Amino acid sequence: MRVLIVASEVFPFAKTGGLADVCGTLPEFLSRLGVEVSVAMPLYRCVLKNTQKIDPVLKGVPVELGTHQLTADIFHGLVAKDVDIFFIKRDEFYDRNYLYNSPGGEYFDNASRFIFFCKAIFALSRALNIKWDIIHCHDWQTSLIPVLLKTTYAVEPLFKDLKSILTIHNLGYQGIFPADTFSLTGLPPRLFSVGGLEFWGRVNLLKGGIIFADRITTVSPSYAKEIQTKDFGFGLDGVLRDYAHKLFGILNGADYSQWNPETDLYLESNFSKENLAGKAECKKDLLNECNLSSGLMEKPLVGMVTRLAAQKGIDLLCDAMDDIMKKGVGLIILASGEKKYENVINKFSSRYPEKLAVRITFDNHLAHKIEAGSDIFLMPSRYEPCGLNQIYSLKYGTLPIVFNTGGLGDTVIDVEEDKGEGNGFKFYNYSPGGLISVLDRAIRCFADKNFWRKLVVQAMSSDFSWSRTGREYLEVYRELVDNT
Repeated sequence: MRVLIVASEVFPFAKTGGLADVCGTLPEFLSRLGVEVSVAMPLYRCVLKNTQKIDPVLKGVPVELGTHQLTADIFHGLVAKDVDIFFIKRDEFYDRNYLYNSPGGEYFDNASRFIFFCKAIFALSRALNIKWDIIHCHDWQTSLIPVLLKTTYAVEPLFKDLKSILTIHNLGYQGIFPADTFSLTGLPPRLFSVGGLEFWGRVNLLKGGIIFADRITTVSPSYAKEIQTKDFGFGLDGVLRDYAHKLFGILNGADYSQWNPETDLYLESNFSKENLAGKAECKKDLLNECNLSSGLMEKPLVGMVTRLAAQKGIDLLCDAMDDIMKKGVGLIILASGEKKYENVINKFSSRYPEKLAVRITFDNHLAHKIEAGSDIFLMPSRYEPCGLNQIYSLKYGTLPIVFNTGGLGDTVIDVEEDKGEGNGFKFYNYSPGGLISVLDRAIRCFADKNFWRKLVVQAMSSDFSWSRTGREYLEVYRELVDNT
């Protein structure tokens, strides 16, 4: 079986979020299961800057964009030992400091950039004469591919049997653009309609992918249900209900080769569920690195690695911050995102300098230290398709506090104090009071050292490896290929 995974970002080449982690690790596990898997992504400036081992393959491959005949260069590298990755190079679109937007906002030509990328995937296949069985697309940036596959390229021998899967990582981002963008796709005018890509007078690329893909997946079972409701459907809930027969939820896996306290090279001291001594050393090191009081060694230390956006519960956190600080806990926040939230949480750090540390940056090293050195990981997202940080936290014995939504609800088992069961703490009332109440529960459990140790071991025993969830994708692939 030959599978091409297409994404706008792939770790370790380019990353803004969990999409890159998934598309960087899933291919390797599929390869181990016997799939002949390749990956394709744009060749951004950061790829050229940070990657040594990529080589040019083809120059001047023709790609149509609307009425214009453009070209792309193709480069090749490896994601893993047996996994090829192809890069689409066109400097006017991808040679930039950021992937999707600058600090001033979204790039004005994002529609052109990713419509071109989708069309270049077909040009890549033609140029290399590769016939894939499955093309696995991710998010709106690649959603035009299933549409083109069923229309423009439907009868071409190289593509006529090719099946498509679209994975939705976050329905809040849909690739919505002005109506005149439609001409760039080269699609017949009849598809700019309610039954096609039209969405309230605009073009919606994700909607097109949902309609035309052979299968749709989301990154957790609960999120697959939630996006079919008005509250979480972002205007596409009706479309998703119409196509629910081809919609599945498959939980994201974690790459434990990168996130494992027993082998993590970023840590002051490694540890395991059999020997937790190193976790205390990691907490001491984290407090020192963030210039927080050593007195917090005996108090619950709460960590956050997040994006500063309303979806991530930052409003909720800010509303509850003074009450949280009154609890005597320590709090470390590693984040980047919207400036308005950055300003607010920096003011709080000035107000509570001994208990609250804020780092506004992307720092993978510090992210690992926070996962290992914290006692509690706070993830109060209003909605979360899957989430990976709560999965990492479980592996590091850092008990997550989460709102019961999407993948957070699927991966965290709420602690029941009377039974001694669970691996984290959930709250069900999305309000500052709900957040404070669940924090109080966690603090109460932390005070009982023997009970807390038991919870830590239970958390570290959780298994969300790709070796399990990767097989679910393989089943979807096989079902599609067998029915060709």
